[in-house]
Amino acid sequence: MAIKTSPDTTPNSPAESTSGRLPVTGKKAEPGPSPAWTNAELVDPHARADKQEKVRAMFAAIAGRYDLNNRVHSLWRDQAWRRYAVKQAGVTQTDHVLDVACGTGDLTHAIARAGAARVVGLDYTQEMLDCAAVKKDRLPSQLKNRVEYLQGDAQQLPFENAAFDAVTIAFGIRNVGNPEKAVQEFRRVLRPGGRLVILEFGTPDLAPVRWFNNLYCRRIMPITATLISGDRSGAYKYLPKSVATFMSTPQMKELMARSGFSDVSARSLSLGICVCYRGVAR
Repeated sequence: MAIKTSPDTTPNSPAESTSGRLPVTGKKAEPGPSPAWTNAELVDPHARADKQEKVRAMFAAIAGRYDLNNRVHSLWRDQAWRRYAVKQAGVTQTDHVLDVACGTGDLTHAIARAGAARVVGLDYTQEMLDCAAVKKDRLPSQLKNRVEYLQGDAQQLPFENAAFDAVTIAFGIRNVGNPEKAVQEFRRVLRPGGRLVILEFGTPDLAPVRWFNNLYCRRIMPITATLISGDRSGAYKYLPKSVATFMSTPQMKELMARSGFSDVSARSLSLGICVCYRGVAR
């Protein structure tokens, strides 16, 4: 099955980055002239009309040490969550899979390792895609040839209808300007019977776990993550605020159902710190 992009919205690939070369992963972010997020803007980041551009600036600032921060601050659980998402996607050797908000390519490459025929990683931030391209170059050739990266918007996917067998998005739906529009786009590019898998942070049900998670995410992580990344964008203040003000698990399931998905389920991982949603395109 060929995957075709719409002729008028084909995004740039990482190789077409205006920098002309890929970054060295692990490099600290250069302090910008001003933060992407101020404390006043973080009262409800999802209510801001300029949210998506602020998110792009934020991820551009933290791309270099994004992976390291993910490992450290998830206590190395993030890779296990992604492996679970791959399992839920039910990837087969004939599948064409779209990984939206692919970031530095962790989930994209995991899907390729699971045997997908083709995996397209799409992200809104070029700097994240540049890091993904560096990691792709380290893959064995048989995997590398099945992976491609594109820059694009989850709310306006540059693909024809029913182009994919599965769509995944890990920790990205919360960062989209209009999540419902994005989920509708996921349904459009999925064939009937195709699978949508969404990984997102959740709110633990158990009070002691919720208390510790709030303390860790709101008080500890913003300090340690900023030290690791050298970030001045406010990214690690945005993270807990964006989780706390995002839709609930029942609301996400309802959104998926009204956007054209059946058999919608939600599975709590790590005591509810992460939630894996799954739906089948009607």
